[in-house]
Amino acid sequence: MAQYLLNDFMIKDYIVAALKEDIGYGDISTDFICAGIDKNKKFEILLKTREEGVLCGCDPFRLVFEVLAKNDVKIEFYKQDGDKITPNEPVAKITGMPRYILTGERLSLNFIQRMSGIATFTKKFQDIAAPYGARVVDTRKNTPNFRIFEKYAVKVGGGYLHRFNLCDCVMLKDNHIALMGGSIEEAVKKVKEHISHAHKIEVECDTIDQVKKCLNAGVDIIMLDNMTFDMIKESVSLINKQAMIEVSGSVNLNNLEEIAKTGVDIISTSAIVAKAPTLDLAFDYAG
Repeated sequence: MAQYLLNDFMIKDYIVAALKEDIGYGDISTDFICAGIDKNKKFEILLKTREEGVLCGCDPFRLVFEVLAKNDVKIEFYKQDGDKITPNEPVAKITGMPRYILTGERLSLNFIQRMSGIATFTKKFQDIAAPYGARVVDTRKNTPNFRIFEKYAVKVGGGYLHRFNLCDCVMLKDNHIALMGGSIEEAVKKVKEHISHAHKIEVECDTIDQVKKCLNAGVDIIMLDNMTFDMIKESVSLINKQAMIEVSGSVNLNNLEEIAKTGVDIISTSAIVAKAPTLDLAFDYAG
């Protein structure tokens, strides 16, 4: 589940930066309301969902309060990342000083709502593709400085990851090829002279002729970009397992099954992140 992506030491700086952005020099609503309240008074809140989905983002949720309040807020989760959650079902209980709970409420919800939404939407895609042996993967079309959370959410939802960043894999697109005079073979030859033996080479194609050139160049992954179904089928037959086949472009829940049926290995789409609706979770006062 790529839990390593969200080790506290990896994400704490993101949480601190988000708290600084949200709080500024102080939460003037909560600070003044809570002034004079007994410091021993405890506030109890239940985290609930108002719609069915896949839970994701427990660690960022927890860390918001740990950074804010150290040991003055206690969180008890009844569910964990990857679990199905249903309307009005308690997901967690938050107990502690009112000042910290109220100040951290919106930010903690922003993390868990957004991540749960991505995980839920990703599962819908992967459930369609899985029976045909295809993997649904994300892209680098991420929210700046939120990539680690979005990619983790994709994994929790049962999806798979493409490149995390630009140094993971060679991906030659149309503009890279254009710089080499339009020659896929020359572009591949040039990068092979410099990359590590551990790096794979992927090339984006939008014509059958480009697919043939990729096979001649010996690339590892051939991306079929915005091709028709007939072109995809022809490419799958032509490649014949000589390279991994990825389909990308205009993928959605309506055409996903037909794409998966063609026999491709990977279906990459930005939709599982960029178009994922936020899952509706909220704080309910418990007493």
